[in-house]
Amino acid sequence: MVLAFAAVWAATCGWTTSLIRAGEPMTVRLWDGDAPGAVGTSEDDVPTAIVYLPESEQPTAAMVIFPGGGYGHLAMDHEGHQIAEWANQMGMAGIIVSYRHRRRGYGHPAPMLDAQRAIRLTRHHSQQWNIAPERVGVIGFSAGGHLCTTTLTHFDSGQPQASDPIDRQSCRPDFGIVCYAVVALGESYTHRGSQRNLLGPDPSEQDLRALSNEKQVTEQTPPCFVWHTAEDKSVLVENSLRFYSALAEHKVPAELHVFPAGRHGIGLGADVPGARQWPTLCRQWLERLGVVTEAPAKG
Repeated sequence: MVLAFAAVWAATCGWTTSLIRAGEPMTVRLWDGDAPGAVGTSEDDVPTAIVYLPESEQPTAAMVIFPGGGYGHLAMDHEGHQIAEWANQMGMAGIIVSYRHRRRGYGHPAPMLDAQRAIRLTRHHSQQWNIAPERVGVIGFSAGGHLCTTTLTHFDSGQPQASDPIDRQSCRPDFGIVCYAVVALGESYTHRGSQRNLLGPDPSEQDLRALSNEKQVTEQTPPCFVWHTAEDKSVLVENSLRFYSALAEHKVPAELHVFPAGRHGIGLGADVPGARQWPTLCRQWLERLGVVTEAPAKG
């Protein structure tokens, strides 16, 4: 295979180096200057993306990854780096988003803005990163799953007159992979810690409804692969059931898997009987969707 690489100048996007090569993950800033709503200039105030590119002669699909952590930290290993490596094995780019959260001093709308920006950034650099801009999707776990469903239900087609060319790109994902996700807010089965970190201790009814993403599904919501485990005691499976029901009601193409065993936060689930099937099932779904067009890489 030809080594795919992207030459992108630091002056353009604030990187500390001039290029990204396949197999060499690189951290990039989502904004050249201050992020919207930034309260400082420390590392905590700078959302970033970690870009993993596969080796490919043809433009690849991209998976924008939102690790979980209750909107209070980020599970960057098993819900970030391992997922990007899995994406590369399928011949997809993996873009891990280090988004702002409560421990870094931020609640809504900062995580959503960071997530939307990462999708726009991926499309903006599609030529340099050897990515097909019409095959850019999202995946999220736990609270990162809530952020994933937020991008799937809150998006725009870009701002054509924006001075920043990245903002001219659409932030609508082409597909979504929703993994043991927090979805509903203000309900008996809501994950209260995630809600508190995102919206504070006394959220308005308007904010609760706007970010209860099962209530925001429309016919324009992208196709989704949804999975959960019935044994999850931290984020109850009801979240995924309600989200899938909303997808079905609005005739959005979707696939749901509920596995009987498995605690919360299992990532790829390699050691969990039943649930360890989800990466294979998801790859098959991506193939049927036309997102993955080549056999997965070996290794």
